Amino acid sequence: MFGTIVNTLAIIAGSLAGVFLKGGLPKRYTDTIMQAIGLAVILIGLQGALKSGDLLLIIFSLAIGSVIGELMGIEARLEDLGQWLERRFSSSGDGIAKGFVAASLLFCVGSMAIVGSLESGLTGNHQTLFAKSVLDGISSVVFASSLGIGVIFSAVSVFLYQGFITLTAAMIKPFLIPAVVEQMSGVGGLLIMGIGINMMEIKRVKVGNMLPAIFIPLVWFMLKKLWM
Repeated sequence: MFGTIVNTLAIIAGSLAGVFLKGGLPKRYTDTIMQAIGLAVILIGLQGALKSGDLLLIIFSLAIGSVIGELMGIEARLEDLGQWLERRFSSSGDGIAKGFVAASLLFCVGSMAIVGSLESGLTGNHQTLFAKSVLDGISSVVFASSLGIGVIFSAVSVFLYQGFITLTAAMIKPFLIPAVVEQMSGVGGLLIMGIGINMMEIKRVKVGNMLPAIFIPLVWFMLKKLWM
């Protein structure tokens, strides 16, 4: 859990710095920086997506996972939680929900969150999460300076999400062969690209409802192994 704790603290520190700088950065600067980060996020997602060679499984994972996510209403629940936080902690309506949802999706989805948490739980190697902490810390400064204090609450999402993966990694260790992790990372890469598209306001992609797709390759391998 050490890597996840470091990641959580980096987001909190970056968010506080971003809120402090919010009044000092003109909107045109934050808009340009957000677009630049959006481009970088798309590139990171593309690199992760290209790691998997089983395109058919990724397509099925996205299709099935999206249906499951729509049935569960994941994105709507995230937005509801963000709006509750906004009502609870903000009297001025400064967009806590938007910051919480956008940052939570960006920091939780993707190969670094999954692989880093798995490495942390299985081998005690926290290097991937340390690198992710640096990236998340910088991103949270920009996010919070643009979207407000809501970004800091994404630290809770990161702690719970990555902590859960780390703690349960030992139980599913027999199923986490390199091919499965690669496919999970490939799906996560495409979802990261969706986040980048959202950040650049090209078109709204309901990434939250696609989150179950990340775990479809693992479920498929487990079912196949039990069947055989």
